[in-house]
Amino acid sequence: MEQVALARPATVPAKVDEQLCFALYAASKALTAAYRRGLAELSLTYPQYLTMLAVWERDGRSVADLGSAVDLDSGTLSPLLRRLEQAGLIRRVRSTHDERVVHIFVTDRGRELEPRAAAVRARVEAATGLSADEFVQVRSMLHRLRSTVLDALPHL
Repeated sequence: MEQVALARPATVPAKVDEQLCFALYAASKALTAAYRRGLAELSLTYPQYLTMLAVWERDGRSVADLGSAVDLDSGTLSPLLRRLEQAGLIRRVRSTHDERVVHIFVTDRGRELEPRAAAVRARVEAATGLSADEFVQVRSMLHRLRSTVLDALPHL
């Protein structure tokens, strides 16, 4: 694995605004806040929105697959799904082939919410000020960064 050259030697005190971790944290916080405002109109939290995106993307996926798609563990995902079901946006159906498996389906009410959520996403994406090419490039770099860091975790 190629090592990244540090902007300053490790012996020199780090500055917050020079840290990649802080830049990612601050940008994520800003984007999440931008989403939060629009999603409040839909009575969705940001994690609920991500979950609904994954279900809209592939209706009927299992809870385990859904957890992987949105990077949430079952302890976080289960209460979130319960709230979405109580709101009438999804329904949980136990598999007839394997009772341990639960599938998530979008309800009609949940499907009606999709275009409104898409409008929120469009407003937030426009607020980034990125061109379409820059948007794709940044997203691709972030996916690669995540994957590379996860691969490196056992060695850190």
